[in-house]
Amino acid sequence: MSSPPPQQPQARRSAGDSKKNTPPASNIVTRNGARKAKIQTRAMSSGAKPSASVASVKRRAQQKKKHCVDTVLRDHYQIAMDSKTKVKGPTGFVTEPRMAEHRCLWDDNYPECPERLTSVINRCQELGLIEQCKQFDPRAATKEELNTMHSQSVFELLETTHQNQDLQYLEEVSSRYDAIYIHPSTHELALLSAGSTIDMVDRIVSGEIQNGAAFVRPPGHHAMRAEPCGYCFYNNVAIAAKHAIDKRGLNRILIVDWDVHHGQATQQMFYDEPRVVYFSIHRYEHGAFWPNLRQSDFHYTGCGRGTGHTFNVPLNKTGMADADYIAIWTQLLLPMALEYQPELIIISAGYDAAVGCPEFSPQLIVVSAGYDAALGDEKGEMEVTPACYAHLLNMLMSVCPSVCVVLEGGYCLPSLAEGAALTLRTLLGHSPPALEKTGEPSDEIRDTILNCIYAHKQHWRCYNYQHTYSTDGVPNVCDRAKQKHTVSVRWEGDETRLERFLTRDCYPVQDNETKRKIMERLNHLRLVTDLTIPQHAVNYIFDQAMLKHKNICEPGHVECPERIQRIHERHRDFGLLERVHQLNARTATDEEILAVHTVKHLNRLKELASTKLRDLNNQKEQFDSVYFHPDSLESAAVATGCVLQMVDTVLSSGGAGVCVVRPPGHHADDDLPSGFCLLNNVAAAATHAVHNHGLKRVMILDWDVHHGNGTQRITYGDNKILYMSIHRYDHGSFFPHSKDADHTAVGEGRGEGFNVNIPWNKRGMGDAEYMAAFTQIVLPIAYEYNPSLVLVSAGFDACVGDPLGGCAVSPECYGRMTQLLRALAGGRVVLGLEGGYNITSISHACTQCTKALLGDPLSHHYDNTPVNPSAVDTINDVIATHKKYWKSLKFQLALPAENVLEDPLPSRGLTITEEDRSEMSFDSSKTQDDTIEALASLTIKMDTSIKSPDVSVKCSDGIHCGTDDEDQEHSKNTSSETSIPEPQAGSSNSEPPKETLVDYLAANMQAIVDGEMFAVIPLPWCPHIDGLSELPSDVKFEQGLKCSQCDERSEVWVCLHCYIRACGRSVNAHMESHYASSSHPLVLSLSDLSVWCYECDAYVDNPRLFPAKDNAHFHKFNEHMPYCYRSDTLHME
Repeated sequence: MSSPPPQQPQARRSAGDSKKNTPPASNIVTRNGARKAKIQTRAMSSGAKPSASVASVKRRAQQKKKHCVDTVLRDHYQIAMDSKTKVKGPTGFVTEPRMAEHRCLWDDNYPECPERLTSVINRCQELGLIEQCKQFDPRAATKEELNTMHSQSVFELLETTHQNQDLQYLEEVSSRYDAIYIHPSTHELALLSAGSTIDMVDRIVSGEIQNGAAFVRPPGHHAMRAEPCGYCFYNNVAIAAKHAIDKRGLNRILIVDWDVHHGQATQQMFYDEPRVVYFSIHRYEHGAFWPNLRQSDFHYTGCGRGTGHTFNVPLNKTGMADADYIAIWTQLLLPMALEYQPELIIISAGYDAAVGCPEFSPQLIVVSAGYDAALGDEKGEMEVTPACYAHLLNMLMSVCPSVCVVLEGGYCLPSLAEGAALTLRTLLGHSPPALEKTGEPSDEIRDTILNCIYAHKQHWRCYNYQHTYSTDGVPNVCDRAKQKHTVSVRWEGDETRLERFLTRDCYPVQDNETKRKIMERLNHLRLVTDLTIPQHAVNYIFDQAMLKHKNICEPGHVECPERIQRIHERHRDFGLLERVHQLNARTATDEEILAVHTVKHLNRLKELASTKLRDLNNQKEQFDSVYFHPDSLESAAVATGCVLQMVDTVLSSGGAGVCVVRPPGHHADDDLPSGFCLLNNVAAAATHAVHNHGLKRVMILDWDVHHGNGTQRITYGDNKILYMSIHRYDHGSFFPHSKDADHTAVGEGRGEGFNVNIPWNKRGMGDAEYMAAFTQIVLPIAYEYNPSLVLVSAGFDACVGDPLGGCAVSPECYGRMTQLLRALAGGRVVLGLEGGYNITSISHACTQCTKALLGDPLSHHYDNTPVNPSAVDTINDVIATHKKYWKSLKFQLALPAENVLEDPLPSRGLTITEEDRSEMSFDSSKTQDDTIEALASLTIKMDTSIKSPDVSVKCSDGIHCGTDDEDQEHSKNTSSETSIPEPQAGSSNSEPPKETLVDYLAANMQAIVDGEMFAVIPLPWCPHIDGLSELPSDVKFEQGLKCSQCDERSEVWVCLHCYIRACGRSVNAHMESHYASSSHPLVLSLSDLSVWCYECDAYVDNPRLFPAKDNAHFHKFNEHMPYCYRSDTLHME
């Protein structure tokens, strides 16, 4: 292709730019594709028309294609409709009181003690949690189940200790292993621990229960294949995950290990397993912390087919707190999990990172729930509050409802008990309790997170928010202004395995003063943590009075009474009205309205009741996109009153709220109606909460596709109200057509920094983009802000099918966003309807939000579509603007573009073959966007088991192109009586064989892999194609004409909007100047017939562009261009 005309090189683009009903272009070089490319290349080079035989081949190929039609159909509402019968299922629970028998007989102070389990059970019983669960009897694992992950020698060894009362023998056996003690009942209890975990996972996967907790001991995540280790004998989580794979056929399991000690055994067992992602957050201190293994560092990412499926998040200092763990979730875990979509999540729930501890789209999520990172744990020495574990779990439950929590570590008993109890409480569907202010993530966690992103960005599309800088050769001028992160590996450990290990006094001990301070902090947290269960989980309000407001002069107006009527009917149809608490509506008083609107505005609305219909229709012309009815104020005042009533109820009695109201409000300014809005319902509610309830932190999230300009203006200078808006902007060309909707509008005065706009500059944004905005901006800021109330301007006009929004958010994605917000403010979340004009879409979307607040499981379409590059740009712009106000937005540092890491070194217990190592090698050219992924798929594999094509069989024009049609042509030739003699060696008639595209790619494949050559993969669609007119018959894209502003003839482009000719950037850049003055984005190169879009900053190839390209092709080669687009495939999603 010729050099593109813009100033900057082509940005990498994703399939998120593709219009959903447009067939994407194939990025794979097929034989038929090679044939077409070869035909075009020959025509360009020779100027000759194709031979009759080639034309015959093309006709036969076209006939073949007509006989096969691939149909991909997906109903966007199917998942929402199927959710009608999916309600909150039971939470399973299993434990065994006899597990308290397992204790160290020769050291009464050993931290892995029976009280760990009994304290957890007692606290759960105090909160009345266990009786809310479906309880199951424990069962022992069978020998066959153990052998799936363990050597038979482990079973045989432990069997010799069963009921063995010889303490000297038991201690001697224990000393052979690291941090192990064996009790006469250990083997039996370890079997119960493993079997109960298997049973719980199986019940979750079978659908008998929705989620579950296995509070068992001894723990398991350190137990290796052939030896016990770290208090663990059998790896409960690994065995259960293997069972789910082998017996239940799961293909995507996410294991989250939040124990403060690295679960090295679980990692080793799944290091090359592509069906399991293992994600561990653990204290490391560059290898100085137990288990002192190199493999615990960030650059050990898996091997073989499992490369990229191991995540190690090493914590290199003590004192990590809630803000650090939430940053790990939002920056690392959630983006990956949303892309992976696990079928099951298993949590190795260690609570030894908690306060006071001396140690620190899926089918299933398994959580190795160690609580030794909890505050007060003397082993973990971290400061994670018990309530934080509930928030971490809630975020995982928004990814996949199938979650199993398995108890691992945790050695500060009060902190362990509280953390585990709050985890079970969240599994039961209760909102996580509010956190204390989280503060700023540490610089150390920022470095760790960026290291992990660097190690994994070649494997996952979601890690594409950090810019890159070059570390090779002369520094790039563009890199000078970037804030850079240096990726490095530091090792301060010793992997030497001892022959004998200490069995007594081998653990840290806190002094009395430290214990006293920890207990004071834990007692304070327990006092301020509100664990009250609201009488009604979800409140609901709707009233017929809001149906009166309608457009009499334009009955088909999109803002119609049927909007809320259909939502209400859908709630009734789904059986939700019986499950929510329905409130009585009320009318907002004048005083409440005047808290956000002027007297002039209110009086104008009051006059509507006595205005004639003709005058009402004339009055609307004075305002932007509004209509009036005599009963408009009544409906609007009831809508505002409903939201105020809901706020009063939620703040006094707890729970969440859904307000099905209209007319909408977020465009209504203090003195002007606008955009179908008369009174600003949500702004009035926020002001009411501040003035009447004394709240100091109210958060408004506006996810309507249009910017809530009215709400922004009313709250712009208020630091007690945080306004965040996700909306379509299109560089100011989308309603309400104001620069105030851009990311640069941050608030003023005391409110500076409290206005956050996330403006999309393209249409078509969907689930991936909205979840990216949540993980990168909304959740980090929301947790740092720590609101006392969350109000959602819940417009559903970004939902798929909306006639005004032009976006593609699914109904279930709105439910997922609601579930994530539900963790804030102790669950005090109020949704107030704004826009949304496809009645089917909004009724399903609002219903999904209500179901999310009720704790129902939400299903999601497994779609691996990457985030639109334009959305990535928007997110980075917002972060760059707001990082000075919000310290949680500190992760946008540039990462090295090249590989700066050496291959992982061998590590004790972890086997990596040379074949595995080659698959783990860093590929700096492989990034998470469609352009480079397409290049990676552009490979030719020479497999000895597959015969190479017979190059002696050629098309009738003498060139082999590898099509199926050649066999037919060849058979005809061989059956003919006449044959063409082969030219003799040295004959003057002999010609060297012509090189085909396949030959060329095969010969240069190494250069492509090495990045010395690259392929430019055009976008299959861009939104600006819709702005093109049909090509006039008198327009001719002739060759040899010069630029309209200079004498350039070789590098000339033509504007596809006005057909002016101008030179490219490599000459005088006159086409770029034309774009700057005319805003015409699409241009065609008369040199190579490529089409460039300035707005998308990318090449584009789409059937809509074929007439223009064919026109240029005809005037260049005197023949029409072959039509090579897949027009016979119907894609409906």
